[in-house]
Amino acid sequence: MTFALPPNLLPDEANPAWMSKGDNAWQLTAATLVGLQSVPGLIILYGGAVKKKWAVNSAFMALYAFACVLVCWVSWGYRLSFGDELVPIWGKINVALSQHYLLEPAFLGKFPNATMVYFQFVFAAITLILIAGAVLGRMNFYAWMLFVPLWLTFSYTIGAYTIWSTKGWLSVAGMIDYSGGYVGPRLTKDRERFPPNNILLMLAGAGLLWMGWTGFNGGDPYAASIDASLAIINTHVCAATSLLTWLILDIIFFGKPSVIGAVQGMITGLVCITPAAGVVHGWAAIIMGICSGSIPWFTMMVVHKKSVLLQKVDDTMAVFHTHAVAGTLGGLLTGLFANPKLCNLFYGKYGQYVGLFYGFQMGDVHTGFRQIGLQLIGVLFVVVVNIFTTSIICLVVKLIVPLRMTEEDMEVGDEAAHGEEAYAIWGQGDRNENSRFSAYNDVEVGSSRAKGQVEMQ
Repeated sequence: MTFALPPNLLPDEANPAWMSKGDNAWQLTAATLVGLQSVPGLIILYGGAVKKKWAVNSAFMALYAFACVLVCWVSWGYRLSFGDELVPIWGKINVALSQHYLLEPAFLGKFPNATMVYFQFVFAAITLILIAGAVLGRMNFYAWMLFVPLWLTFSYTIGAYTIWSTKGWLSVAGMIDYSGGYVGPRLTKDRERFPPNNILLMLAGAGLLWMGWTGFNGGDPYAASIDASLAIINTHVCAATSLLTWLILDIIFFGKPSVIGAVQGMITGLVCITPAAGVVHGWAAIIMGICSGSIPWFTMMVVHKKSVLLQKVDDTMAVFHTHAVAGTLGGLLTGLFANPKLCNLFYGKYGQYVGLFYGFQMGDVHTGFRQIGLQLIGVLFVVVVNIFTTSIICLVVKLIVPLRMTEEDMEVGDEAAHGEEAYAIWGQGDRNENSRFSAYNDVEVGSSRAKGQVEMQ
């Protein structure tokens, strides 16, 4: 008796034998979930979390970065990050646009390069958009237009190749990373008081960010596997625990449950669990959530207010605390809690990746301490590279256009930067009477009404 595959599983030119339809479908879905974190997630979050006069500018910085990164990514960024080795921290420059290349198998997973290029793009895009969160309300938009492609090219691609490419220096060494203020301050009064213009919109954006993290961590095994399922549940458990921890601390020390604080706690939980999502047990995700809801809270609410150095840094969305502190914390805790069996599910190598606690348990303390050392080296490498490259990029951009908006433009906000306002429409389409163009619009509206009356007669 001859065995025959069902028609939907038969390989053909559009469905080659090396491709898994299930894995490809999940990877495309995961990538889209990550994309939704940025567009519209962070667009909505930024637009609602800043002062009313900066709503358009803040949202548009995110939208611009998303589009710009994609064009740069397929033109040269992807191959610098995941292509053939040039040096142990960087790939050879090349395009990812040809039909021949895009339809070949990706460097990992059972799906084509086209899927991998898309998946890795949304990670690159959200990284630049998160950087925008630190400079909202003060960076010259033209400077931002130059900064995005330069930082992607000379900073992001180096980190991506070193840590995530299979040939990268820290990747080969065995570092575990499951997923992965230079401009000048705002106006003094904006730093002292910078209330959100729409907390409900901010919550909607935060919700998209949270749910989108399902694809962020769930897509990193490059397969619809049990490890993806574990990563997803760990992600949400850690985020929820972190949110509740931050909320409880706010109530204990400030007497009120802060909505903005809860969002910060959610974000720190998501960032902290990311390096560990698929390689730790659920109980470790709870512990990481408690740490990510308390340590960044302490650095933001206590250390920042007492540190003269930190107060000199103008970080609009507290990116230093929510991402730098929480990310470093996550990397180090991964070195403690990484389970060798779970690491084997993700990396396919048993015994090379051992968290320190399991090193003690297994009597292999050397490997456990080695893992902690690699995690520390990874953190230091990323910090040093980013500080150096970002400083050079900002100096180069500054030679072309001012990094910071003028005092006058910062006083006005969106209308000065873009000639548009987020909440400028009133009544029957009239602009706010305080608008710079109000006189022109009054004439225009008046003429339109007169014209309408003549036509009616």
